[in-house]
Amino acid sequence: MSEQPELFDGDNEPLYNIGAVSRMTDVAETTLRVWERRYDFPNSSRTDGGHRLYSQNEVVRLQWVKSRIDEGVQVSQAIKALHHTEQEGRLTEIQESAYTITPTNSTDAFAAFYDRLLSALLEHNTVLSDHIIAEALTIHPLEHLILEIISPIMNEIGSLWEQDKIDIATEHAITNFLRHRLLQWMRTSPPAYNVNPVILACAPEELHEGSLLMLGVLLSRLRWPVSYLGQSIALNGFDAFIEQMEPSLVVFVAMTEQSAKELSEWPHWLPTIYKANQPQICFGGRIFVEQPAYIDGVEGVFLGQSLEEGISTLNRLLLDMYPRAR
Repeated sequence: MSEQPELFDGDNEPLYNIGAVSRMTDVAETTLRVWERRYDFPNSSRTDGGHRLYSQNEVVRLQWVKSRIDEGVQVSQAIKALHHTEQEGRLTEIQESAYTITPTNSTDAFAAFYDRLLSALLEHNTVLSDHIIAEALTIHPLEHLILEIISPIMNEIGSLWEQDKIDIATEHAITNFLRHRLLQWMRTSPPAYNVNPVILACAPEELHEGSLLMLGVLLSRLRWPVSYLGQSIALNGFDAFIEQMEPSLVVFVAMTEQSAKELSEWPHWLPTIYKANQPQICFGGRIFVEQPAYIDGVEGVFLGQSLEEGISTLNRLLLDMYPRAR
């Protein structure tokens, strides 16, 4: 592994306009303006045209305050608590908020968007689908959109195809529509930390990359750098790529029995990595949830029973590797 570089270069650089910050923090633009006038918070810079720009650190501070408000604390008291925590030097408590995807307890908040988007996709109405996604993003953070709407829709499309309720062309059209959106979100995520990347790959013979793409977006949103490889990565010769990339972690996704069996052979193809346990190999996917016996057949770190567990496990491993990110 190369020497660990600095993590936080540029965190105070003005990067995000008010619309982006509103989506990232789930705080309305009008509310951000009111708070700035009333409480001198959050801090913002201005472009030559007078538009607000916010740094990554300011987004983190906003996320912390929003979490306190969601717990029932009044706005003014939440902001005072932020300043008090900073004055006492307990910055870890604030920084932690940037690395946690807060689950929502309300399914009703997403049900209408789920139904509308699924209907539009099944009707091949991509223009309406994009409008629904854009509308959802004005209300919900991207992380919640992925976990509560995109992921269930991908699962439903797969089930409809398996039940012969939609044809393969429809399944491919919808999957590719969502795939392109996920790739776009991955490319437009906040600037990544200057650390070694996480390699994301489908196991050999695995063509279903939806879960892998969503993991990539969620990791990127947490500012971990990602090297996304996609479908069916052969293990033969893969060690040379790993040696060149020097990744922090290698993540495989397997959805079927065949791909899980292929993945179980990775120590044979990657013996040096297996003996050194460096980098760590992580794995997950539907087959391990539906048939847990396959978990014991694969060496490495099992990511968990869900996408939420997977991103939590990866984030914890990365924070252990790079403690300054805490």
